[in-house]
Parts: sequence; C-alpha cells; structure tokens
Amino acid sequence: MTRKPAPSAAERFDAAYYRRFYGEARTHTAEEIARLAQGIDGLSSWLFQRPLKSVLEIGSGPGFVRDWFARERPRTRFVSTDVSAHACTIYRHRRLDVGATRLRGTFDLIICQGVLQYLDDAACSRALENIAAMSSGLLYLEVLTARDLRTVCDQNGTDADVHLRTGRFYRTRLSSHFTQVGAGFWVRKDGPIALYELEGPADPSTRRPRSS
Repeated sequence: MTRKPAPSAAERFDAAYYRRFYGEARTHTAEEIARLAQGIDGLSSWLFQRPLKSVLEIGSGPGFVRDWFARERPRTRFVSTDVSAHACTIYRHRRLDVGATRLRGTFDLIICQGVLQYLDDAACSRALENIAAMSSGLLYLEVLTARDLRTVCDQNGTDADVHLRTGRFYRTRLSSHFTQVGAGFWVRKDGPIALYELEGPADPSTRRPRSS
C-alpha cells in the first residue's frame, strides 16, 4: 500500500484549517489577538524609544494583527505574509514561504507566531536565518515546543500535528543573532536597542548607553 505524502505547509492551511481554528472552535479571536498586538506594540516602542516604523508579520492568518495596526498605528508600514494560498487570497497577504526565501530590506519588528513548528528541522533552520536577515531590531516569536504541549497547552484547541522540538533547538539557532529578552521578545545583537542589565541575560555586548 502506497502511503499518501503529507501535505505541504502551503496546502495544509486551507479553508478547512481556518474553519477549524478560527471559525468553529473560535480558538483565536480578533479581540484576543488585538490585546496581544497592543502589548507587542507597547513593549517594542518602549525598547526602541520611538514608535515602530516597520513591521513584518510571518504567518498572518486572518490578519487580526495587521488590522489592529491599521486602526491604531496607521503610520507604521505593516507587511503581512503567509505561506497559504487560501489566506493570501481571502485576507490579502503577500505570499511568503519563510523556510525557503526572504523579503528584501529589514524591519523594526518581525512577528512570527505559530509558524515554525510546521516546518521540518532544515526548513526551520533556514527560516530562522531568513528572519535574522530581515530583522533590524526586534523579533516577537511564539512557537510550540514539546514541553509546551505536555504542560501548558489546551489539548482541544491546539494543533498537535506538528514538529515538536525542544526550546534548546530554537535558542541555539537564535543566539547567533539575537538576545532573548523574555515574553517572546528577542533583540538583534547588532541592532540599535540597548538593554539595561536586568532586561536580558548577563551579556555585556548587549548593554549600551540608553537615556533613562
């Protein structure tokens, strides 16, 4: 018996996927994501000490984060992308497979939420390098790990058919370019953001003068 090949990431996020996770189950609501967007924007602007000029979202889905920025931060250049042809057509995103390619230019903030666990190890590693190349300051990253699924996730509302890796897998690859701040935030090591000592790990290379 010939085994049917697993669908690609682009094929997987079809209309049925969006009905399941954004329609019937209402796992992720516009109101919930708006609160997240507000928090991301607030902390990012604090760290930059100015409003965000540019944001790239990888895996924009229904576009809830983009919609919040359009309402609340209309002067911020926001680029929403997705690997899903369905999402790009319905929600008007730019098509991007971050495991294979990158956009030109850099962004103050990159948001990558719930994307990397769908990529195999090689594609995930390439995606992290592409993200680093497109970042000029901050990364907000949310990715499901094996421990997350065991300890904190709602089993009924979480898509567990993914590549479950350790946190160490991601930290090892991110540490070449970023310093972990916390709450999902990573600061680019050669970027303009200076961290106070207790805002990040004890790494003197990330501490530069900042007005107080």
